[in-house]
Amino acid sequence: MPIAQLITPSALHARLEQPDLMILDCRFALDDPAYGQRSYDEGHIAGAQFADLERELSGPISKGVTGRHPLPQPTVLLERLRQWGLNNASEVVLYDDGPGAFAARAWWLLAWLGKREGVYLLDGGLKAWREAGLQLTRIQLSATPGDFQGQADASLLVSAKQLQQRLNSPDLTLLDARALPRFRGEVEPLDPVAGHIPGAQCAAFTDNLDSNGRFLPAEKLRQRFAAQLKQRPASELVAYCGSGVTACHNLFALCLAGFPLAPLYAGSWSEWITDPTRPVATGD
Repeated sequence: MPIAQLITPSALHARLEQPDLMILDCRFALDDPAYGQRSYDEGHIAGAQFADLERELSGPISKGVTGRHPLPQPTVLLERLRQWGLNNASEVVLYDDGPGAFAARAWWLLAWLGKREGVYLLDGGLKAWREAGLQLTRIQLSATPGDFQGQADASLLVSAKQLQQRLNSPDLTLLDARALPRFRGEVEPLDPVAGHIPGAQCAAFTDNLDSNGRFLPAEKLRQRFAAQLKQRPASELVAYCGSGVTACHNLFALCLAGFPLAPLYAGSWSEWITDPTRPVATGD
């Protein structure tokens, strides 16, 4: 079974009464951290639990050491997933407003903990759900606790030290999911230093989507990433972004395209720049 899977609004609607289905509402806004919970309270897909990026899908920030969204402790996240009702055999559907960046973070966390089958992103997110004329609810149901047994996979992570040691490797493909102006260092709305990690290529996560906010077909995604890999091995690819969130969108899209699940530099740019000795590049 492929590790990255999409589900349409109509297909999800048909499964809402399915036993052992866990739905996570992952809506979030970087400029309004309360937005996700507020939006969930105002209306969500029936049966969905709310997963907050900063409270549950990230760990505590250590100023000057971590990035803006460090990974949660595996044991803490595992307990929360069980509270949301996750079992080993559960099917999981993840959604946000539409682009999928926050839902993809949840997808990557599940893959990191070993849940790699039966996990779907709602293609087009809540925007597509509404466009399909499907209803939302304000009812918040308590989940029956699950018994998911997972373990963090260290092979899916690259540390800043490991990445720095690999920067001069001719086989490395380092993909930055941020938009081109941030990659170039022309603007930086979130972090105190602008630019990118030397040797990286800009691979804006939004380019994984079509004009309607749905994921591109697998063949188009494959062409996109093959052009960035050139002849380098896909096994040497590393993804990063501003804080380890939108990079997960690229990792999901790579898997949709048929590439293996590549490692994430989870600390990303916001962690990289906490050490002034680490090199910084600007421009293309």
